[in-house]
This record gives sequence, structure tokens and C-alpha cells, in this order.
Amino acid sequence: MRWFLTLWFAPMSFLALWLGLASHDLNFGMLFFSRALYDHVFGLYAAALGVAPETLPPLVVRALILDSLIVVSVFAFRRRRAVGAWFSAVRQRNSRSSASNRTASLSSAP
Repeated sequence: MRWFLTLWFAPMSFLALWLGLASHDLNFGMLFFSRALYDHVFGLYAAALGVAPETLPPLVVRALILDSLIVVSVFAFRRRRAVGAWFSAVRQRNSRSSASNRTASLSSAP
């Protein structure tokens, strides 16, 4: 599972980094992160798909989010016992602290 997460995270983070930097034209002097290359790449994809180039970046972002949710849900399903134990511990900790806050506020009432 660790290899799967690594092999998923590396290209996804690189693509997200490229999308963020190139869309805002923060190129640091490199052509790769320039807005011109960004527009050219999405122009090529748009011509191949037959859609307008400005519709592709939101679709790519949605695909990144959906893929991330799928991978996280697979990871959570595989580790459901550990995630459930962690969630129960957090809930118990929060319920104890809120119960102690209620008792403290009632005892200090006039």
C-alpha cells in the first residue's frame, strides 16, 4: 500500500504543482512553468478532444480531487480498524473534555 500511495502521490502532486504555478504564471524563469506552455498544452488537449481550451483546467482539477478521494477511501477502507479506533479515541477525548467543561461551569455558578 505504501508503494501504491507513493506512486500515486508523486505524479499527482507534480501535476497539481504545475497547474498551480503555470496557471498563475509563476515560472521562475523556466519555460516549463510558463503560462505560454500551459496554454499550449491545454490547447493541444482541447483540439484533440474537440472542446474549448478554457473548459479543461477545471475538469483536470475535478479529476485530481476525485482521484484523491478514491485513493483516500481505498486507504481508509484497508485501514478501517485503525481509523475506527482513532476516531473512537478522538470522540472519547472530546466528550470527556466537554463533560469536564460542563461540570466546571455548573460548579462555579452562583
